[in-house]
Amino acid sequence: MVKIFTPGMPLSNKSIRISLMLFFCFFSLTNIFAQKQPPADLKIWFGHPAINWNEALPLGNGRLGAMVFGGILAERLQLNEETVWSGKSADFVNPQAKAALDPVRQLLFSGKYAEAQALAQKSMMGDKKVGSNYQTLGDLQLDFNHQSVGADYRRELDIETAVAKVSYQADGIKYTREIFTSAPDQVLVVRLTADKPGALTFSLKLSRAGNKASLNAAGTEITLQEHVNGGEGVKLATRVKVLNEGGAIDAADGKINISKANAVTLLLTAATDYWGDEPLAHAAKQMAAAQAKTYAGLKSDHVKDYQKYFNRVSLNIGLTDAAYFPTDTRITAMQAGNVDPHLLGLYFQFGRYLLISSSRPGGLPANLQGIWADGLTPPWSADYHININIQMNYWPAEVTNLSEMHLPFLEFLDALRPDARKTAHDMYGLKGAVAHFTTDAWHFTEPYGQTQWAMWPMGFAWSAQHLWEHYLFTEDKKYLKELAYPVMKDAALFCIGWLVENPVTKQLVSGPSISPENQFKTKNGEIATMVMGPTMDHMIIRDLLTNTIAASKALNQDAAFRRQLAEKLNRLAPTQIGRDGRIMEWTEEFAEPEPGHRHISHLYGLHPGNQITKQQNPELLAAARKTIDYRLSHGGGHTGWSRAWIINFFARLQDGEAAYENLLAIIRKSTLPNLFDNHPPFQIDGNFGATAGITEMLLQSHAGEIQLLPALPTAWAQGHIYGISARGGFDLDLDWENGKLKKVKILSKLGNACQLRYGDKVISLKTGKGKTYTLDGNLQSL
Repeated sequence: MVKIFTPGMPLSNKSIRISLMLFFCFFSLTNIFAQKQPPADLKIWFGHPAINWNEALPLGNGRLGAMVFGGILAERLQLNEETVWSGKSADFVNPQAKAALDPVRQLLFSGKYAEAQALAQKSMMGDKKVGSNYQTLGDLQLDFNHQSVGADYRRELDIETAVAKVSYQADGIKYTREIFTSAPDQVLVVRLTADKPGALTFSLKLSRAGNKASLNAAGTEITLQEHVNGGEGVKLATRVKVLNEGGAIDAADGKINISKANAVTLLLTAATDYWGDEPLAHAAKQMAAAQAKTYAGLKSDHVKDYQKYFNRVSLNIGLTDAAYFPTDTRITAMQAGNVDPHLLGLYFQFGRYLLISSSRPGGLPANLQGIWADGLTPPWSADYHININIQMNYWPAEVTNLSEMHLPFLEFLDALRPDARKTAHDMYGLKGAVAHFTTDAWHFTEPYGQTQWAMWPMGFAWSAQHLWEHYLFTEDKKYLKELAYPVMKDAALFCIGWLVENPVTKQLVSGPSISPENQFKTKNGEIATMVMGPTMDHMIIRDLLTNTIAASKALNQDAAFRRQLAEKLNRLAPTQIGRDGRIMEWTEEFAEPEPGHRHISHLYGLHPGNQITKQQNPELLAAARKTIDYRLSHGGGHTGWSRAWIINFFARLQDGEAAYENLLAIIRKSTLPNLFDNHPPFQIDGNFGATAGITEMLLQSHAGEIQLLPALPTAWAQGHIYGISARGGFDLDLDWENGKLKKVKILSKLGNACQLRYGDKVISLKTGKGKTYTLDGNLQSL
């Protein structure tokens, strides 16, 4: 066979692009004449082992994760457990912060931005001395004694079953490995087989970066233990059990050696003391339970558990012969201009796969890398950035019918409350709860570092939006009363105390604060970050107060507090449009040193908020469009997560062509070979944000009605999406042909009234709980 390209060759090489297109054309013609259909399955696959971590395949059960490299002579499974964190709880509020608050505000009101920033840097930023990082659990390595390696190599991840598979020929024998991480049994399972009896001979070992772990190999089990970071972090334990069928087994020098086995099953369990358990004993308990099952039973239970979530939604937007090719080749072909709608559908479902695999009820939320991170010091500590990143992680949770996966984040917010209340009191002298731009597994809420990113007390308030969103989809009054409303109330209590009157406009404004991570030029040419009244703050506060009032009404409590919120809401500074027609990011029309900045914070009201809609305020919608166009014309969207946000913006603007072009851009410019999002480096929020964006292109329900196909691009002339969710407790199946709605089926889970919009047509349905309604493309009953 002709060699088409080599991984790593520059895509600008014209011959590679031509070769790829010719090769795809050749395959298409061959299959047309043979009347063969390309595979429509949802598999990420490669024809070679992973060259690096960004080509490895991610597995996860919400808590325990692995990256599968698929080496032939040496298999590496890089392991993670969601609670493997260094660090500890610490308070680091700057003791001068409370006294500095009013002077900083007065300097900002007086236009003395540089002086205010210097004072805030000195007197309000905390001194965070305790470092914390999410860390690898370690590596499981298998070393094989193959003498010669043949062909037929394939490494795949089937996201319909959450099972990875590696197969190849060596020494005339076909070898197969199946790997999965089971949520029901809390175990990583590796199954090794060969098509010839007695052919499996290999050794296995556990290791961890830093070489400080205690290892023990005895009989058929290896254990690894460590108190991470020299004792400042969690205690962890990992156990591996070897279940061999035939052959011999022995342990020596920290390894287990298997000789001439017919088949082998490896079970790996892991635990830390984060939740108060004794790690080694807890891992042993998990091991005993898993060991009591057969491999077939473990796999069956795993697949059944996974599919009860994954199978809720299906998407079909087209299929071409590109589906015959490995995933990395398909990405390269798309970068060369190929059209591959099935890859976009796979990418959509991969986002859902990642959420199921990194965020399960009862655990920690997905961090900057989900649960997958190598080494001891991942980028940005793989922490919980709460100035967009963790919020974006959960944008697809409700709309793609994975509501349960939202709970770890919502419960995490409740866990932040004690420190958030302390920070509000100690730093600002206020009631309620506040958190700033980031946090970690130890729940700190104080700001540290530079004011450009840290002097932003809206992290908790923004996160509280998710509490209300979960209620809008579920209408779970018990959840609202016991979890959501108390957290929302604390966030709102801080915000109404935080707002102060602008001496000129007499409106209430937020500050000192920033537009996350962005800067502006003052009139005298200085670069500054802080103002009184950044637009995003006001959008978040408006959202929070409105939602808290609605929650109070739903629970029929706190009427006096509700009136207080309404009074503040009425005085809150409005969103402004500048002279150039764009939405203003700050209180004045400042020049921007970086007009293509990755954060587009002043469009929070467009998405994920609902303050800018075509139905309610078309003038703000037009200004939002100008704002996005300006950012993009200056290089915006250059990070993966920023591009994902832009997809959602254009979907809300009901511009399907622009949303589609940005979806193509995230694949072509910001996607790694294994479909992970590339910031760069890898950051998982872009995966989740793009999955949410595709959903927003096909269904929206944020503006008080359910809008069908609001941003359908011409490239998706025919297709369907089944099982996506809308606010009010509805699941919908949509079919379309020739770019027009063909049929919609609506399941009413709660029995609420349903207002539907398709194009300019709007109808209202009275529904019954648990009943299904089917309408044609004209919204007439079938």
